Amino acid sequence: MTLRFQKFFGMWLALTCAISATTVQASELSDKLQSADHVLLMRHTLAPGVGDPANYTLSDCKTQRNLNDEGRQQAVAVGHWLKKHGVTTADMQSSAWCRCKDTAELMKLGRVTTEPALASFFDDMAQAKTHNQKLEKFIADKLKTKGKQALILVTHHVNIYEFMGENVASGDLVLAKVDVNGKMSAYQLIPRPH
Repeated sequence: MTLRFQKFFGMWLALTCAISATTVQASELSDKLQSADHVLLMRHTLAPGVGDPANYTLSDCKTQRNLNDEGRQQAVAVGHWLKKHGVTTADMQSSAWCRCKDTAELMKLGRVTTEPALASFFDDMAQAKTHNQKLEKFIADKLKTKGKQALILVTHHVNIYEFMGENVASGDLVLAKVDVNGKMSAYQLIPRPH
C-alpha cells in the first residue's frame, strides 16, 4: 500500500510540475511586448460621464471626471490579467489626467510617468492630427530604447481612436504593431479583461 501511494504521489508531483512549467512560460502577449515593434495602448478604466467639468484643472483631481469604485476595481483586474499573461513589469506612461494616472498606478506594473503626447484633445478636436503625430513620434522614440520591457500607454478614447480608427470602451487594450516611425501597421483589440 505504501509503495502504491509513493507511485501515485510521484506521478501527481510530476504532473503538477509539468502543468506549472507550462503556465509560467511567457504568453504571446508578453513576447510581443518584449519586441521593438509592439506597444500596448489602454483607455483608462470606468470614469462615468463625458469630458470634464467646466473649469477643470490638471493639478486638481477633484475638478476632473475621475474613476469610480468600479473603475478602480477594473484597473486592478487588468493589472492582474497582464501579470497572468507574463507582463510583470512595464514602462508605464500616462496622460496627465487623474483618471489615466490612477488607472496606471492601480495596475501595479511599475513607476508611472506622465507623458504630454498622451494628453486628451477632447476639448479641441481640431488638434487630433497634431496630437497623433506627437504620439507616433513618442512611440518611435520609446521603442528604440525600451529593450525587452513592455511599453504601456494609458490614455483617452480620442487618442486611441485617432491612432487606430476604432472606438474602444473603458479599460480596453490595443496591442499595436508599429513601424520605425511609430505608425500602426496592425493591431489586436483586447476587450477589458475581467
